[in-house]
Amino acid sequence: MFSLKSRAHRHEAARAEQEPSEKSALEAAGRRIKELSLRVEELEALNRELVESERRLRQLAYADSLTGLNNRALFIDHLNLAVQRALRYEDYRYAVLFIDLDRFKQVNDSLGHTCGDLLLTTVANRLQGGLRRVDVIARLGGDEFAVLIDHVKRPSDPVVVAETVQQQIAAPVELDGHQVFPTASIGIALGDRRYERAEDVMRDADTAMHRAKKAGRARAELFDRSMHAQAVSDLQMSGELKRAVERAEFRNYYQPIVNLRTGELMGFEALVRWEHPERGLVPPAEFIPLAEDTGMIIPVGFFVLEEACNQLRRWQEEFPGCRELTVSVNLSGRQMNHSELVREVAAIIAKTGVDPRCLKLEITESVVMEDAARATTILKELRSLGVRLGIDDFGTGYSSLSYLRGFPVDVLKIDRSFVSRISMDRDDYELVRTIVNLAHLLKMEVVAEGIETTNQQILLRTLKCEYGQGYLYSKPMSAGDADAFIRERNRAEVLLPSAVLLG
Repeated sequence: MFSLKSRAHRHEAARAEQEPSEKSALEAAGRRIKELSLRVEELEALNRELVESERRLRQLAYADSLTGLNNRALFIDHLNLAVQRALRYEDYRYAVLFIDLDRFKQVNDSLGHTCGDLLLTTVANRLQGGLRRVDVIARLGGDEFAVLIDHVKRPSDPVVVAETVQQQIAAPVELDGHQVFPTASIGIALGDRRYERAEDVMRDADTAMHRAKKAGRARAELFDRSMHAQAVSDLQMSGELKRAVERAEFRNYYQPIVNLRTGELMGFEALVRWEHPERGLVPPAEFIPLAEDTGMIIPVGFFVLEEACNQLRRWQEEFPGCRELTVSVNLSGRQMNHSELVREVAAIIAKTGVDPRCLKLEITESVVMEDAARATTILKELRSLGVRLGIDDFGTGYSSLSYLRGFPVDVLKIDRSFVSRISMDRDDYELVRTIVNLAHLLKMEVVAEGIETTNQQILLRTLKCEYGQGYLYSKPMSAGDADAFIRERNRAEVLLPSAVLLG
């Protein structure tokens, strides 16, 4: 009996000892499960952060930080898909619009980069609001945008889209109290099975855009194969231009400027020609635009100026009665934007020893009006050197009368397009009369370009236009031929009265 009770007591004691041990194990397991649950939640949260970080990194990699549009990399990805689709399906067409804002640098330079950024974001918003959701819009960088048009049904469709884009962009924008009217030049490449790489499509759209720029901006051009051939030719010529500058292959030609009332020779305009070692004499229309685009016009322009100043001094020293002879030299748009322009002109005047009062620097009306305020500052600095200043091709641009009054300009040159029709078109006659009267009102002299007939000369003289140049007097000629022209002119003025000289 005693032993049975003792055994039962021992079992009870063992069970009592075991219960706390099991309870502790359960509590420990519960704590472990809770810890694991918290760890799972932490891992899930970390995974969500990683996914979000990946999304943000992808967005940074493929989105433009300023406008929020797709960037170039993502645009090229989409374009590659379109290229591959066109290679698989014969009837599939697409198009790329290469968009470049006109005169955007002028906004940055005059109003600041903050206003420039605001203009870019405004254009981006207008593009997003005016195109289909399926169209891919991107900012390529700077002031360049691109649009990929999917499923083009007719070749004319991209042109219609480009016109719509131009209308959307052209609405005025308020920037720091200034109303800006943006425009864009657009190149269009129509994609089909001929293309195997996205880069080739972009190249052709870019080529067409530059053609639009050269054609006057604010327009769209559809790429054709002749543009590519021209681009290749331009690339070759740009290399030849660089070598031409190094080898001094440029020559000045001179066209006389005469007094329309007396027939007296007043001076010459210096016009550059390229003496190519294989092609012979290359006219300016074939290389000046390319020189402007590549920046080579800057060294070419200063070469022309220095040669003209040296030649003028030789004429003044060699020929009696030519001490007041003048030479006119054109300044290009690139030269006007060149930070060292005034210093370079001053150095050439000092080097050649020419009297600055006999040097006339001419700037086209369109170049002056691209940034009239800045142009006024530069013209005043040039004027301080003692040179005379003229506006070339007047009548073809959009000069504001208020700006024209403020320009330190001595001469207006009437564009040849008006002079050529002065005897046939009453409107052109009246326009020339208005320009002459306006110039005289502003105390400026007038030179008429492109005079080819005696009738044109008589009408211009009747309108009291002081000076003229054109084929009626002489084509542009070499320095040696200009020497002979001066001798012949001096001899004729001695032998014949002015009225006979004028005809």
